[in-house]
Amino acid sequence: MFELSDVAVSYGGTPALAPTSLSIMAGETLVLLGPSGSGKSTLLRSLAGLTPFTGTLRFEGAPVTDWRAVRRRLGYVIQDGGLFPHLTASGNVTLMARELGWDAARIAARVEELAGLVALEPAQLDRFPAELSGGQRQRVAMMRALMLDPAVLLLDEPLSALDPITRVRLAGELRDIFAELGKTVVMVTHSLGEARFFGGTAVLMRGGEIVQQGPIADLAEKPADPFVTEFLAAEEAL
Repeated sequence: MFELSDVAVSYGGTPALAPTSLSIMAGETLVLLGPSGSGKSTLLRSLAGLTPFTGTLRFEGAPVTDWRAVRRRLGYVIQDGGLFPHLTASGNVTLMARELGWDAARIAARVEELAGLVALEPAQLDRFPAELSGGQRQRVAMMRALMLDPAVLLLDEPLSALDPITRVRLAGELRDIFAELGKTVVMVTHSLGEARFFGGTAVLMRGGEIVQQGPIADLAEKPADPFVTEFLAAEEAL
C-alpha cells in the first residue's frame, strides 16, 4: 500500500524524521509507537502528504503525483476527532461527499450504514460537536474518515483524550471495524497496551528514527536496542 524510501522531514533545519524506509502492506494494521517527539505523527502526516518531505513515497505501487487523488483514498482521524464546530455531526461526516457531488440518496444510505457500524443514533448526528461526548465525537470522526470508503485509515492517537471506560469500549469497536472492513490501518499511539490490543505490526521510534519494527511480541522477546527494553519497562511501570 505504501513504500517509503529515505523519506525525511525537517522543520527550520531541525530534523523531525530521519531518512526512513518502510513498507506497509495492504490490509495490514501497523502501530507507530514511541515517546513524544519521536517522529511518529510526522511519519503519519507524511503518509497523508500533509507535510513536505524529501525522499520517495509510493502509494499502491506508483509514485505520488497528485496528492488530492491519493487523499480521497485515505481516511484520517486526529486526536479528539478534529470536527468542525460549526457543522453538525452529519454535516461533518458528509462534507466531502457533498463537495464531490454525491446525490442525496447515496449520501443518506452511506450515513445510515456507517452510523450502524460505529453505533450512533440518528438523533446524535443532528447535534453539534460541543453537544457530543468525547467518545461520540471520535465515532463521528471515524464515520467521516470512512465516508468515501477509503483504502487506508490513518489514526493519530484516536483514543488518547478519552476516559478509561470509553477508551476500552471504543477500542473494541474499532478493532471489530478494522477486522470487518479489512482496511490498511496505520495508528499512532504512546501506549504499548493499545498496540497489543490492536495487534499487527509495531514500529517503535525514537528521535525521528525507527528503532525496531516487526511483530509486537518481538519488542519484549527480541529487543533490538536497550531503548526498546527501557520503553517497555516504563510502560509496564505505569
